[in-house]
Amino acid sequence: MNAPAEPYPAKVVSPARVCDLPAQERPRELMTRVGAAGLSDAALLALILRAGCRGVSVVDLARDLLKQYGSLTALAETSVADLQRIKGIKLVKAQMLKAALELARRMRDEQMTRTAIRTPEDVARLMRDEARDKPHELFWVLPLDNKHQLKRAPVAITSGLADASLAHPREVFCEAIRCYASAVVLAHNHPSGDPTPSPEDIRLTRELVAAGKIVGIRVLDHVILGRPDAGGRRDHCSVRESGLVEFMD
Repeated sequence: MNAPAEPYPAKVVSPARVCDLPAQERPRELMTRVGAAGLSDAALLALILRAGCRGVSVVDLARDLLKQYGSLTALAETSVADLQRIKGIKLVKAQMLKAALELARRMRDEQMTRTAIRTPEDVARLMRDEARDKPHELFWVLPLDNKHQLKRAPVAITSGLADASLAHPREVFCEAIRCYASAVVLAHNHPSGDPTPSPEDIRLTRELVAAGKIVGIRVLDHVILGRPDAGGRRDHCSVRESGLVEFMD
């Protein structure tokens, strides 16, 4: 499958109005010709934004947004207030962007609920993009039904809790109980890139496995996400496979 076409080649001087672009490079005409799947991220953003501002075309505005934030994921995490600090983005444009990206997130969550989690690789495949390049540790709970399918999208458990632990049984199992999960898989990232479990990771896993026995929700695994290295090391580690913690059968 070919990569989406990039309709806006870099130019020394960029037209300030879309109507000054060649017809084949205008976002709406381009979508009519190649369809939404054939458009670049910048072209799709330009269609949502609809218009630029004085001296800046909507094409350049879209490209500047992507350049500033680096990815659609980072853009989606930006608040409406922060978006409005960008030249050419006022309240209506900021709200339209947030609405479009929120719809994309909800659609992703709907698709996730049809995902079966049966191996550590399934967890890594699901969470890699979410965990990649996060500057601090985050902890997720993956609530599963009795067929090991996700009941809902992975739930991020905030750090900095009352006891300064990465996660607390109260927060972990509150989410699992809320969606009537039969089991959970735990996941968190190591910003260092090394997925080797730390002594704290092992202690926390044992604590959560024990808590799961009390509330009747099985903890199936704790997968730690890192990054692959030049030696071919995997970018994740399963605490269950490591044999360092005894899990419920």
